[in-house]
Amino acid sequence: MHILKHTNFDFLRWRWHAIAVSWIVIVAGIVTIATKGIPRGVEFAGGTEVIEQFDQPVSDQQVREAIVRNYPGDGRNATVQSYGQPGSRQVMIRVPQVGSESGASLSSEAQKVEDALRKSSLGTFHRQGTQIVGATVGRELESKGISATVLSLVGILAYLAFRFQFSFGVGAVVATIHDLLITFAFLAFFQYDMTLNVIAALLTMTGYSTNDTIVIFDRIRENLRSMRRDSMREVINTSINQTLSRTIITSGTALLTALALFFFGGDVLHGFAFTMVVGIITGTYSSVFIAAAIVSLWRGSAPTRAGAHAPASVAVAATPQKQPSRRVKPPRKAQAS
Repeated sequence: MHILKHTNFDFLRWRWHAIAVSWIVIVAGIVTIATKGIPRGVEFAGGTEVIEQFDQPVSDQQVREAIVRNYPGDGRNATVQSYGQPGSRQVMIRVPQVGSESGASLSSEAQKVEDALRKSSLGTFHRQGTQIVGATVGRELESKGISATVLSLVGILAYLAFRFQFSFGVGAVVATIHDLLITFAFLAFFQYDMTLNVIAALLTMTGYSTNDTIVIFDRIRENLRSMRRDSMREVINTSINQTLSRTIITSGTALLTALALFFFGGDVLHGFAFTMVVGIITGTYSSVFIAAAIVSLWRGSAPTRAGAHAPASVAVAATPQKQPSRRVKPPRKAQAS
């Protein structure tokens, strides 16, 4: 199915503009992470998370003040935010303490949170869920999440270097790192918690972006054989235009799915869906403007034809053949008259 036919956009014309925009977003994200940081979910930071549903409407500020006044630990470090659909009267309270990590006292901190709410006369409420993660488990999950991301990048580089060429592998890995940095920047901008759901979305987005890049690279490799006299720039632009309809259809359907999860999936899937939305947009953008630009800069703009890649029949035909010499007849002797 082709949405666009016979397109001839010069994508590489905008490669330096795209690289400059990416650097601006990445630097802004680094500054935001250095100053504000990315909130870590209870899976990584450790702590107790309690979801309470109130019978009457209460504000986040009322719940926060109740925790600060009555919680026996340091209530100022608690996180309070609305949870679920608007009007559901659900509030999530997260405290960094976990109490004992074994035995009957495992949920003691959750009980302390509820006692603090009862002392403030906020009405009747019912516990909807509890999540408790110790600091040891949080550190282990954090290290495994980093290891999974690094190993995926190494695997991508090894596969593409073997399947295509080393320059293609470098371009794909640089584009994937670019996607991760841009996504981390937007997570910091909007202060989404770093949870296991977000890590899963990051790994999913990495695979999606790599697949989109491989489709373009495969077309470039095919055109390198049929466009030997054209420059690398023309080959890359032609390949991107030829796969443009496929890119729009694939990215568009995936983006619509992620947007549906973001708007209708509830608070539990907000971080996952937001990461997927940013990742799909960034992955499509980087496949066209970053990965292809790295390959063009690496390979240069010279004609793609080279003697090493020319078939043997062409090389033989191009060699001038030695012409057979004509036999010169000796001059006839003059006859005496």
